[in-house]
Amino acid sequence: MNKEEFIKLFSESTNIKQNPYHPLVWISGEPEIGNNVYIGGMTEVYAKGAKVWVGDYCDIASFVVINCSDSHKTTIGIADDVEREDIIVEDHVYVGTQSFIGGGVHIGHHSVVGAGTVVKAGYYPPYSLIVGNPAVCKPGYYEDKIKSVER
Repeated sequence: MNKEEFIKLFSESTNIKQNPYHPLVWISGEPEIGNNVYIGGMTEVYAKGAKVWVGDYCDIASFVVINCSDSHKTTIGIADDVEREDIIVEDHVYVGTQSFIGGGVHIGHHSVVGAGTVVKAGYYPPYSLIVGNPAVCKPGYYEDKIKSVER
C-alpha cells in the first residue's frame, strides 16, 4: 500500500477528512485557514457552529486543540445547548505544542502562544506572548523585536 492509499483508507476509517496539512490533523466543520499555514500532526481544529479563522503565515504545532464549542454546561444539566463562539487567530501567530484555544478567543497578529497554554475567551493584542494555564498575556512583548528586524 502506498502513502496515498493509506491516507485515503485512514480518512475513510476515522472520518478525519483529508487536508493539506498533515494526515493526522483532524478538521471538523469549515474553518477558514489562510495561506502558508503549517498545522502539525495530532492537532484538532473544531469549527462546527461558529467561525474559526486562522490568518496567513501561522504555525500551529502538533497536539494543539482549537475548539469553538464548550459542552460542559449541557453535560452537567445547567444548559440546553452547547456554547459555540468564534475564534480568530490573526496573521503570523505561533501556537506551541499541546496548547488549547477555546471559543471567544481573538489573538492579534505576530503573537506567540507558548507550549501547553490554555487560552480562554478574550482579546489578546498583536505582538503578545501568551503563556500558562490559565493564560497570562504579555502584550507588546514582541513588538520592538519584530520592528527592529523590519528596519
